[in-house]
Amino acid sequence: MSRASKTPLAPDLRDCDERTVRAWTESMAVTPLGGGCYRVDTDDDTYTVDVPGHRCTCPDYRYRGTNCKHRRRVAIEITQGRLPAPGQRRADCAVCGHESFVPETDAVPLCADCRLADGDVAVDRETADTLVVRRVHPDRADEYVIEATGASVAEHDTNEAYPADDLVVEAVYLGDQLRNDDPRVYAFPYSRLRQVEDAELVD
Repeated sequence: MSRASKTPLAPDLRDCDERTVRAWTESMAVTPLGGGCYRVDTDDDTYTVDVPGHRCTCPDYRYRGTNCKHRRRVAIEITQGRLPAPGQRRADCAVCGHESFVPETDAVPLCADCRLADGDVAVDRETADTLVVRRVHPDRADEYVIEATGASVAEHDTNEAYPADDLVVEAVYLGDQLRNDDPRVYAFPYSRLRQVEDAELVD
């Protein structure tokens, strides 16, 4: 097994300008506010950095228009994975429970390993049928009532082997998706579906 090479995590600050050095070395606390904005608390004051707008409320930016140390600090922490990037929020995954960064607009927080999104292809573990995901519903399988039967997803006889507290995935059969403009949407317990990897689709 080859030995990993030694490398520093921080840049060589001797080659950096003064604002970059301060961004790396000064004590700051950065808090996501949503919408791509972050609060930066320093020893002297509190400022707001707007990443999409490329702005900061500090005097250095307002009067000089510079890429201030606060904007640089936010960029450093996002790049290092310490903060969610604009458009993301920190949340516990609704499936595995691991803390991760998820899209701000997702009603159901799912980490990258558990995420099923509109258009993803999945396979039904019971029938091996191929499905196209429409969305992950926030209701549990024992809460989501199937309109046609009046019973919950958990009560459906083919779902007995799956947890009643599974999230519900709404999906359509691939054949129906290809043949019909308005295919019927079915509801499945999350763990009944296996997401198909891109490599499988190529094969």
